Amino acid sequence: MDKKIILLVEDNADDEALTLRSLSKSNIANDVIVARDGAEALEYLLGSEESGDGRPRQLPELVLLDLKLPKVDGLEVLRKIRSEDRTKLLPVVVLTSSDEEPDLLASYRLGANSYIRKPVDFSSFADAVRQLQLYWLVLNQGPPRRG
Repeated sequence: MDKKIILLVEDNADDEALTLRSLSKSNIANDVIVARDGAEALEYLLGSEESGDGRPRQLPELVLLDLKLPKVDGLEVLRKIRSEDRTKLLPVVVLTSSDEEPDLLASYRLGANSYIRKPVDFSSFADAVRQLQLYWLVLNQGPPRRG
């Protein structure tokens, strides 16, 4: 079985570094692909690029999605993920600094599996990421993989 992949969609270099550090400190080995804007995330998830053996690229087991992104915002990324058969069942956790109610409501209306506001201090942030990884990649029984 392929290693479980996490797609981190994050444009802030500091938040990216904190998330990657938190993931590595949790001692659960996963490959992390980083997309630094919404267009890059959609290309990874929905693009036509194939893996080296001609099969479609392996989808991530989990998408950690920021909302405030350049090129294509996070809500539009979520909308497109949910509109495609190949990706509509992917677990998507919105991991954002926004505490605005319209963002929260829109995220859930568009099919987010969870909405987590990024904690401000590192230890709380690291703990939140560790718990996310444990739940979504170890405890949760996801849908069957289709690509």
